[in-house]
Amino acid sequence: MVKDFVNGLWGENPIFRAVIGICSALAVTTAGQNGIAMGLALTFVLTCSSILVSILKNIIPSKVRIPCYIIVIATFTTIVDLFMKAYFPALYQVMGIFIPLIVVNCIVLWRAEGFASKMSLIRSIADALGMGLGYAWAITLISIVREILGSGTLFGIHIMGANFTHWVIMLLPPGAFLVMGILVGIMNMITRKPVKNTHCH
Repeated sequence: MVKDFVNGLWGENPIFRAVIGICSALAVTTAGQNGIAMGLALTFVLTCSSILVSILKNIIPSKVRIPCYIIVIATFTTIVDLFMKAYFPALYQVMGIFIPLIVVNCIVLWRAEGFASKMSLIRSIADALGMGLGYAWAITLISIVREILGSGTLFGIHIMGANFTHWVIMLLPPGAFLVMGILVGIMNMITRKPVKNTHCH
């Protein structure tokens, strides 16, 4: 159970390791609060969907399992969408279409089909929380880097001096690709195992 949770946080992180569901990770990550909001929204949908899929896995006919999973995911996505629209309208305006698009996010369907539909409820919850929070910290990190370099702020608070030159590219789509590429590279360097020297002397 702990292994399933940690796997999503690091070993099989959906953004930095599996590199899936990155559309929202690249589109909304211009400010730190956007990353947190998107990460929490996806974590909620992913966890609730995995719980329901795991409970119903023996009831759902295999031939129609994907449409059933989509309906489950769409239900929880709609809950998040309406909640954000009602209580966080300003943030909802910034997030735009990407909250409703959680329904087709590869990560959610990937875990529903690849894990929750095969494993126990407890393991499914651990996996969903790990993957969701793994996505959340990854997308928040991208957001923070882009916000600091692009706007000179952190969660809306100015932290750079008056003479700081804003890296405008960081607020544009190419900036998202640059930041993500660099962070993936750093993560690969951290996790890379040293190659043993097999040459004979």
